[in-house]
Amino acid sequence: MSKSPNRLVGIVFGAVYILVGLLGFTVTGGVGFFATSGGLLLGIFEVNAFHNVAHLLIGVALVIGGLVSTRAAKGINGTVGAAYLLLGIAGLFLVGTPLNVLALNSADHVLHFASAVVLLGTALGTDKRTHAAIA
Repeated sequence: MSKSPNRLVGIVFGAVYILVGLLGFTVTGGVGFFATSGGLLLGIFEVNAFHNVAHLLIGVALVIGGLVSTRAAKGINGTVGAAYLLLGIAGLFLVGTPLNVLALNSADHVLHFASAVVLLGTALGTDKRTHAAIA
């Protein structure tokens, strides 16, 4: 496997998101799948079962991308990073509404924005040679 920043970030972030998704189920017993409020993971991040499943799927996608190739990792990092940026922005308006089906809170927003910065920054700012070869 090459020493690609995209592959490394994809695998590390993916593993963390899988772990977070699994740990989330320890605090969501009795919480509805799409509940607008949920259990507190690590005492600060609000999650429900839907949020946990989303973390698992995102984690798996990031790990697979990181294991497959630099090109795949770069694409998945960029896609997930953009999705987290959009979720971070939308989440600011969803809290306290019936549309908050991920049970988002302020701590989640900070984490989603931070993930977006790292994932997008890695996808757009590294492995330039691979990008040129793709074009």
